[in-house]
Amino acid sequence: MSASIVQDLLEKTKDFSLEETLSFLAERYPNQVTFSTSFGQEDQVITDFVFKNDIPIKVFTLDTGRLFQETYDVFHRTLKKYKKQIEVYFPEAASVENLLQTKGPNSFYDSVENRKECCFIRKVVPLRKALAGNAVWITGLRAEQSENRHDLSLFEYDGNFEIIKFNPLLKWTLEEVENHLKEFNVPQNALHKEGFISIGCAPCTRAIFPGEDIRAGRWWWESSHKECGLHSAKKE
Repeated sequence: MSASIVQDLLEKTKDFSLEETLSFLAERYPNQVTFSTSFGQEDQVITDFVFKNDIPIKVFTLDTGRLFQETYDVFHRTLKKYKKQIEVYFPEAASVENLLQTKGPNSFYDSVENRKECCFIRKVVPLRKALAGNAVWITGLRAEQSENRHDLSLFEYDGNFEIIKFNPLLKWTLEEVENHLKEFNVPQNALHKEGFISIGCAPCTRAIFPGEDIRAGRWWWESSHKECGLHSAKKE
């Protein structure tokens, strides 16, 4: 059933613009389309499309409790510019308290398993809560962000969260993203000018060096696939 839905969406929207596709989804799945933003450049492009065109799509963010101040700054500026609501989801306090009491505040540096545990508590669990009851989840994923994302499609079924995922910027280049942000004066994270391309939690993100992969600044001490569990490269 999920495969047929994905194929139907791909066929019906193949000649649509991004704005038209967003409007189509909002009409087809009223009150069941949601967009997750971390206030990165890609997410700000999608936010701009949704908010300035008054498309009835819910926008939410995950506050892990360890974000950069610059991320909160662009969050605030986005609210002031568009005057639209962005829902906020936090991790469960008891889970965070238990993690810090048993393993300390920086256990994620010790192993990939510990890091994934922290991501699960601070990101995956709140995301499940945010996605509950929705039919479509919109993301800011782009194919060139990492090798793990090259085989994604515009629409796909995410078996992990049991939801249809829409990746509207999948084929966009970073240059196209930056041009849109500049043309429409969209708020951006100040860290982007300091070499931070992909921005997550403060302890787990650094600027990248010339020639490095876009995701190199995330969990830089690891030789993992640089994913946190929100987006799986494996299709279900």
